[in-house]
Amino acid sequence: MSKIKDPENTLIMDMSHGKVVIELRPDLAPGHVARIKELAREGFYDGIVFHRVIEGFMAQTGCPQGTGTGGSGKKLKAEFNKEPHVRGVCSMARSSSPDSGDSQFFICFDDARFLDNQYTAWGKVIEGMEHVDKIERGEPVRNPDKITSLKVAADIKA
Repeated sequence: MSKIKDPENTLIMDMSHGKVVIELRPDLAPGHVARIKELAREGFYDGIVFHRVIEGFMAQTGCPQGTGTGGSGKKLKAEFNKEPHVRGVCSMARSSSPDSGDSQFFICFDDARFLDNQYTAWGKVIEGMEHVDKIERGEPVRNPDKITSLKVAADIKA
């Protein structure tokens, strides 16, 4: 975990393939970052699967039902920004309504610039992208990978 500059704005995601470090961007999406940290601190993401994983596009997670139909029950106001959706970017999933983001998010495997300004980018993988690349593909995924734990780095005791 060598690249961590701000532990309060860094997530550590443990998965079966390894550890993924995500730098949060409160400068881009302060409401989304605050909510994701709140959910992480509650243990909401622990054990949740990557339910929709499309080769060359993205891996989506954050649904407690594991189907893409659920969330935490708290909708977020869109915070669309100019951050390009490129490899490693973390962004909020939503329905056709801009203000429908909740707990589901995705990590881009590759450039997905057609999503720019239409989805709320809130972070970026800064370490462990090779582990994200190993996530099982599918819609739905037959044997989905899961998040073992998702924690704010400042909360992890060495």
